[in-house]
Amino acid sequence: MLSRISLSDDSSYIILEVTGEITRESAIKGSIDAHKFGKEKGIKKYLVDCTNSRNVDSVFNNYQFAYHDMKHTEGIDATSIIVIVVSPEDHSHDFVETAARNNGLNFTLFRDRQKAIEFLKSQ
Repeated sequence: MLSRISLSDDSSYIILEVTGEITRESAIKGSIDAHKFGKEKGIKKYLVDCTNSRNVDSVFNNYQFAYHDMKHTEGIDATSIIVIVVSPEDHSHDFVETAARNNGLNFTLFRDRQKAIEFLKSQ
């Protein structure tokens, strides 16, 4: 997995662009890096662009990511607002969204980037 972290044009959210295959390990690393940047900027809103990536990890690892890693990994702010943008036909991230939301995280999946941005700005 390759990722690039940047600030939105209006400086209201952090963008994490992901390409390639995503696993629990790579998602944790990308999350830590993005949250570090967010903390430096005083921002708790994240747009994770996964339109060029697929989640290839097991259900168990996806569950562990949502239930353990996102709440208990140092450097990740569990109170942040996270939107994930995926390709319309990609359902490989669906379980992570369900598990994260069931665990009380503000973690929402979108298939339309503009709707994801509107959601972030409304929060």
